[in-house]
Amino acid sequence: MSSLPKRLTTLGLLLTALIVLPTASATETEADSGLIDDLKATARPILKALSMLGTPYKFGGSNPDQGVDCSGFVKHVYKETTDLTLPRSARDMSRLGESVAKSELKPGDLVFFNTRRQPNSHVGIYKGNGEFVHASSTRHKAVTVSRMDQKYWASRFNGARRVLPVE
Repeated sequence: MSSLPKRLTTLGLLLTALIVLPTASATETEADSGLIDDLKATARPILKALSMLGTPYKFGGSNPDQGVDCSGFVKHVYKETTDLTLPRSARDMSRLGESVAKSELKPGDLVFFNTRRQPNSHVGIYKGNGEFVHASSTRHKAVTVSRMDQKYWASRFNGARRVLPVE
């Protein structure tokens, strides 16, 4: 599991952002406060997604105790961490927010793939460093981290959407 150190590094950076960055004080400018809020808003979904690694895959599932599919996983993560209610299907999620170029991806962006001979039939959460967290119906049959440059995913990438504000 050679990517474990990278995962732990990313997790450590995100935890540091949440713990070390203070809440806005009277001496901070509004811009500083906004940046801190944006960092926290971006970190929460990634931390939640990573905490769900190993959660079983279940087609149509949206309850982590019973299993989740890709859109159920993403919907759950965003509802729990941002109070944002996303649609139930990957295709409907692909219509939200703003389109993001692959070269401009930021942690927390939604990434979409054609896995069922249909555009935007699979969704995951970009975590940075070319990796995304998703509920996989094959091989792992669980929430896992995959590389976007793996041949399978690279050839099926449909696009990305930003549903959270990023400074």
